[in-house]
Amino acid sequence: MILKRFFVHALEDYEPRIVEIEQPLQIMGLSIETSTKKVFRDVAQLGKRFEKIKGQIPNRQQPWIFTAVSKDYDKHAQTFWYMMGDVVTHVEVVPEELETFDIPAGTYAVFPVRPKNKLGWGFAIGDAKRYAYDEWLPQSMYKPAGTIDDFEYHDERSEQAKNPEIDLYVAIRPKK
Repeated sequence: MILKRFFVHALEDYEPRIVEIEQPLQIMGLSIETSTKKVFRDVAQLGKRFEKIKGQIPNRQQPWIFTAVSKDYDKHAQTFWYMMGDVVTHVEVVPEELETFDIPAGTYAVFPVRPKNKLGWGFAIGDAKRYAYDEWLPQSMYKPAGTIDDFEYHDERSEQAKNPEIDLYVAIRPKK
């Protein structure tokens, strides 16, 4: 816990804003099936593979946007599908090894993720997801949308040496 405080800001920094995404975001990248027990190892390995091939992604959006999508979380097995990739303007050809996915349009709760330094990304994202799903959602007027679980939105802010930041978009819909 002491080590985590070195890397992560307090959870009150995670209050979301509610946004509507009007058009799907097309991404191109790599995906895996993983679990909550293996996600840190699996994502690190996937990231290494992605670094080697990301230069092959055609029609990357400018300015650059990288996303990491989680969907189909199975609470019992604690498994889910995970994809990392760059947002593209359109898809003409999908290079070998790569795949595409459309992040659906819809309503999202956007949580800021602000590690104290770049070494804290894993802790900060994990804390934001736990807060979003275990604390915020049950007390909110919303429930999971059932489309995707969430996605991380990385842009130039995530590259800053001081005060790096990304947004965690959690797909939601009103409770009835």
